[in-house]
Amino acid sequence: MKKKLQQHSYMIFLVSILVVLIVVLSIASPFFLSWRNCRNILNQSAIYMVLSVGMTFVICMGEIDLSVGSVIGFSGMVMGMLCVAGVPSIIAALAGLAVSSIIGMINGILVAYGKISSFIVTLASMSVLRGFILVWTNAKPIYGFSDIFTFLGSGKIGPVNVPIILSLTIAVIGAVILHKTLLGNYCLFCGSSALALNRSGVNVKKVKIAVYALCGLCAGIAGMIVTARLNSAEPLAGQGYEMDAIAAAVLGGTSMQGGKGNVAGTVIACLILNILKNGMILLSVSSHYQEVLTGVILVIAVLISESNRRKRSEI
Repeated sequence: MKKKLQQHSYMIFLVSILVVLIVVLSIASPFFLSWRNCRNILNQSAIYMVLSVGMTFVICMGEIDLSVGSVIGFSGMVMGMLCVAGVPSIIAALAGLAVSSIIGMINGILVAYGKISSFIVTLASMSVLRGFILVWTNAKPIYGFSDIFTFLGSGKIGPVNVPIILSLTIAVIGAVILHKTLLGNYCLFCGSSALALNRSGVNVKKVKIAVYALCGLCAGIAGMIVTARLNSAEPLAGQGYEMDAIAAAVLGGTSMQGGKGNVAGTVIACLILNILKNGMILLSVSSHYQEVLTGVILVIAVLISESNRRKRSEI
């Protein structure tokens, strides 16, 4: 009961920060609450939201995935090359998502069966994928896709951008999987005590592979949105996005030690981070400070996570 109260209290804390930010920035800038700017915030949040949902699962399991930024670039490059080669847009997109899922599976296999630290495995994957993209494309972008493909990144259904609809759909599906399915329960239990879960008859290695594949799929969807929005597959697309995804997941209440996570909190944290970035732009603050801000928020989020963990251990 006390744990649930702590979780609810933290969610209220996040929502309070979000409301205060909105009030302060709406006073500081007359353009902040315009529909155009609000839609821009949601549109920019869409990529990070999808990416952070996948990262939430991995961190809940007590692991990490530093390769998601490179997976964005790699899957986007696969989609771009297939589109330019004349492959139908939908098939190209599905192929890119399949490739990103396979990369996630490979990460999971190396972590589960190779018994290598997830930090080392995904750091190596990040470097290998990015280097392969640069060699493969000679560091040149691929551009000029069909309207069907670009619709996924810049199209609208009514007044709402497609990426916003996609990201909210992924967030809802992620919340259902994490809190209402066996995979989600196994993921959380794996973070709490992988040994106890294994002794109960659950194949922990398969759980890890499935979760990494899910994270790879989310990175692929983010890559699809980025590539479609830019109408260009950029070799450096997604660079640094892993830090924002980790910051959003941890700030949203996911414990770095594993065993605790909340997709709703991750979504709110994504909005907080992107509203901060948007507000800094509106107030003409240098973009360099955005990197500083992300790092500071990440440290604060980890401190909060550790503080909550210690409180739970005392209960």
